[in-house]
Amino acid sequence: MEVEVISRERIKPSSPTPSHLKTHKISLLDQLFPPVHVPLVFFYLNTQTTSPIPDVISKTSVSLKQSLAKTLTLFYPFAGKIKDHLSVDCNDEGVYYVEAPVDNNLSEFLSKPDVRLTQHFLPHDQSMDQMYPTGISLVMIQVNFFKCGGMALGMYCCHRIIDGHTCITFVRAWAETAQGSGTEVIPRFVPCNSLFPQNPSLPKDSTLLMWPSMFNQSKYVTRRFLFDASALNSLKAKVASSSSFVPTRVEALLGLIWKCAISASKSRFGFQRPSVLSLAVSLRSKFFPPPSQFAMGNLLWSAVAQSKADTGTELHRLVRNLRDATSKINGGFVRGIQGGEGFSKVTECLKELRELYSNEGANYYACTSTCNLGMYDADFGWGKPIWVTLGGNEDPMVMNLIYLLDTRSGGGIEAWVNLSEEDMAEFERDHELLAFTSLDPSPLHINTPSSHTVCARM
Repeated sequence: MEVEVISRERIKPSSPTPSHLKTHKISLLDQLFPPVHVPLVFFYLNTQTTSPIPDVISKTSVSLKQSLAKTLTLFYPFAGKIKDHLSVDCNDEGVYYVEAPVDNNLSEFLSKPDVRLTQHFLPHDQSMDQMYPTGISLVMIQVNFFKCGGMALGMYCCHRIIDGHTCITFVRAWAETAQGSGTEVIPRFVPCNSLFPQNPSLPKDSTLLMWPSMFNQSKYVTRRFLFDASALNSLKAKVASSSSFVPTRVEALLGLIWKCAISASKSRFGFQRPSVLSLAVSLRSKFFPPPSQFAMGNLLWSAVAQSKADTGTELHRLVRNLRDATSKINGGFVRGIQGGEGFSKVTECLKELRELYSNEGANYYACTSTCNLGMYDADFGWGKPIWVTLGGNEDPMVMNLIYLLDTRSGGGIEAWVNLSEEDMAEFERDHELLAFTSLDPSPLHINTPSSHTVCARM
């Protein structure tokens, strides 16, 4: 499969950003996130069967650019660049935007997707290679047109100020604008800054304390696993049969993945090592009164669960550990880290994390989830995406990361797991894991509409 970039440009806001909004100050919570770019790829079928494919591609290209320009007037920081570790220069320079034809049909790629190839659908800017970049775009987009008229919309969003909720809100607003009916989304960038005021004295390496497993020099491999709704219901029932509570589908699945990762490590080393799992928890539902659903920025905190070397790793026990860890991130916790006094609470939490992550003999894992964020609602006027997935990533520093996404069918979860080569060799053949999952299935077989045959034509 060949993907050749044929155009590069900057899409600027259709209206200039007011002078009083030219500098966006990031929040204290934003300071805790690294300036890494998170990849997502949205795949769309060509449903315009009565039009010639060149006309479909041309019309789609114009619509995407015009609607993006309008959307950026609302999401004005996204059209700027990182100024320094405390602010974004909202200079209206524009979003880095690339178009590329693909010498293949979408159905051919989706029939047997290769996670390593999805990185070809993503844009690349050399400044992304820096650990603490300044002058880098916050959002970068690559639109890939298949021979059949289908499309892969690949994008990078900088985690410095964009969490999963913010990213999906942006894409949905862009899609609504493309349909011509306008968008009801009115993003608000100020609340996070006022609730969690930035503090220049926060050490720049604090991200290493919040997300330690992300930065590692070992060689790793990534695998994609699908857990359908039926499997997740069975998994939840299995946990509930040995517990006093019924877990959520994310809790049950994450418990299983953690259990199998611990088992893989034990097979590799010959003994059970202590294990720590951090999970990004949304704070949006923890506020009272709740903030606007359109509050933008990182409203996340890391819940940390532990499994000691001398304790059991039964599934219900690990899920209980996860439930106990996330329950600590409640309304009282959120109130404690707000305002000017919140900085002392944050530094106290970071100190505790530093101690927790000081054991060199332990395994550290991190999980982030975009489940329940409505990724599949992004309809630009030609139907909802057939598949939304994480773009392939070859960053050598990222390891032991678990990324959870909804499936199109509803109720299922797609898990991208990366581990060391040695651990993955054991992990992917774990019998308990294989009882609930399938490895790299075709998205065409997950509640697919009959129109997928459109992209088989030449």
